[in-house]
Order: sequence, then C-alpha cells, then structure tokens
Amino acid sequence: MGLFDWLSGQFIEVIEWVDDSHDTMVYRFPTYNREIKYGAKLTVRESQVAVFVNEGVVADVLGPGIYELETKNLPILTSLQHWDHGFNSPFKAEVYFINTKRFTNLKWGTRNPIMVRDPEFSMVRLRAFGTYEIRIVDPKLFMTEIVGTDGHFTIDEIDEQLRNLIVSNFATVLGKSKIPILDLVSNYDNFSKFITQNIAPQFREYGLELTKVLIENISLPENVEKALDERTSREVTGDLDDNLKYQAGKALKEGKGPISDLIGMQVGFSFAKEMMEDKKEKKEEAPSKSQANDMPPPLPTQKIVKYYVAIDGESKGPFKLEEIEKMIVDGVIKRDTLMWKKGLDNWTKAEELIKEQFNQVPPPLPS
Repeated sequence: MGLFDWLSGQFIEVIEWVDDSHDTMVYRFPTYNREIKYGAKLTVRESQVAVFVNEGVVADVLGPGIYELETKNLPILTSLQHWDHGFNSPFKAEVYFINTKRFTNLKWGTRNPIMVRDPEFSMVRLRAFGTYEIRIVDPKLFMTEIVGTDGHFTIDEIDEQLRNLIVSNFATVLGKSKIPILDLVSNYDNFSKFITQNIAPQFREYGLELTKVLIENISLPENVEKALDERTSREVTGDLDDNLKYQAGKALKEGKGPISDLIGMQVGFSFAKEMMEDKKEKKEEAPSKSQANDMPPPLPTQKIVKYYVAIDGESKGPFKLEEIEKMIVDGVIKRDTLMWKKGLDNWTKAEELIKEQFNQVPPPLPS
C-alpha cells in the first residue's frame, strides 16, 4: 500500500446511513480517529436528519439532501473551528443520523389496576392497554436531553419511560373526560384523541411528538365483571318472577329430572298449607250458635241522598245533605235556587225540596 493510499484511507469521503433495523432512533457514523475530508459527500435521506457534534456541542443540523461538506454548508461548525475562508484540510467531527420516521405499534399498559372515579360505579379499579406512536421533531433537543453520547440509540431504551408517562397520566385524563366506564367502549376513538392531546406536551419536553394513542381494551376486576354479567343476564331474561315461573312451568311440563321432583314437592306442600289455612280461617270466621245469640244484629244502612245545585247557570254537585246545609247558611243556596236529586223529573226550588233545612234559617227581611 502506498503512502497516498494510506492517507486517503484516513479521510472519510462519503457519509451516509441506510437503516434496516426499524427500531434505531439515533445512529453515530463510525469516524473513530479518521478525519472527514473537506468537500466530502453527505447523503441525508428522507426521514433522516444529520447532526454534527464538535467537542460535545451540537453544531449543525442538516435535513434531507446531498451535501458537499464545506464552510458554506457548516456555518456553525466553521465558526467553532475558527476556519479561515481558505480552509481546505480534513476536520474531525461526530456525525449522528437522527431517524425522524414515525415509530408505530409501541405497547403501553397498566401493570397494576388503577383507581378511578366513575359517575355510575363511584370508585372502580381498572386495567387498560393499547399502542402508541411517536416521532422525533426536535433533533437537537432529543440529542441533548435523551441520547447524549450513545452511538446506537434504539426505541427500547426510552420505551419504558414513555409508557410510564402514558400510564401515570391515564387516570387523570380519564377523570377529566367524565366518560362513564360502560360508555368507554363506544368512545374509544374520542377518548384516544383526548389522551393524545393531554399527554403530548410532556413528550415535547424530550423533542418527541406523540402522534397517536390507541386503546385496545379497558377491563374491570374479575368480580366486578362477574357482577355485571349477572346484571346483564337478569335484564336479558326480563322480570325475575316471570322468569322463575317460566322455568318452573317448563320443568313441570317435561315432568322429569330433579328440578321437576323438587317443584312437585314444593307445590304439594304449598297446596296442603293453603288448605289448612283456609280451614282455620273459616273456623275462626264462623261464630258458634251461643255467640250469635249474644251479638246484636247489624245496624240498618242509611241511604245517602245526594243533591245537584244550579249555581251561576251550571250544575254543581253532587253534594251531601250536610254540605247543602252549610251552603244554605253561607248564602250560596237560597230558597229559589234550583236543585235536583235522583228520582225527580225536573229541577225544583230548594225551599220545596229541602223545606226542613230552610226552617232552621230566618226568612228574608221584608223590603
């Protein structure tokens, strides 16, 4: 190997990264001790960003495209290196490729049940799980806050922290939504959007965008689900008493099995008990002959007569005689007021129909 071949091998002339891992978020180009040749070609593909770091400081960030590395393409790095306009020698810098594509199908879920308030069940414990999606929107912030000097940063290294952010805020967001537990199934889509909007600001602190949170399932404790199943069964079968009668009738009609035997015994006991109670009641109700002679005969029933009164051209009533007497005293019914009772063909003046009642009040004063 000649001297010029050795020298050219120390300088990097092409910088690019082809990602086939699907989970790498940051990749540091392997420069080691080799220097980057001035005028080297840099290829940044779609869904990538190249970050130049000089002595631990983020210098330049380049988006998708093909670049010839020189002072006009690296203005900040040029000022940090104090390069003159005539600079034409290799330079050292770390190049990080940031993967800006959307990372999908990331799992989240509650390890332990969380306590939440519910408008129908008061306080309940529930579990939830689903998926979420993120992407890097601020490469410089993500590098300084999360990656540091990691040369191969994957989604697994931050997935647990992001999952904890979602779970820790899940109960709070659920309480703010005020959606009953039983209505969450029909509102999964709306609730997912609500969670995304409320948790997304915390992801931006890491330079990330929470693009979507999906809910696959929200489940109640086993005993609560069992109680709900029993409640649902009762509502499906309708009235409990009618359902029991139907089951009993069906068993008697079939006439076989232990249920039929049990119902038959119960019916026999009930029939015998009713006969004994009826016999006892009849015995208590029927008085002896001596008791019948000692008891007075029943009082004769009084026939109550009811009256109708013509007041202001309208028929009012019926009124009892006690009410009529009060109306006479109050002056509502006068001697010439028309009245009617059952058995009369026509309306009759009050003084003719209830003459005795008018004898108890003074006659009108002479004019």
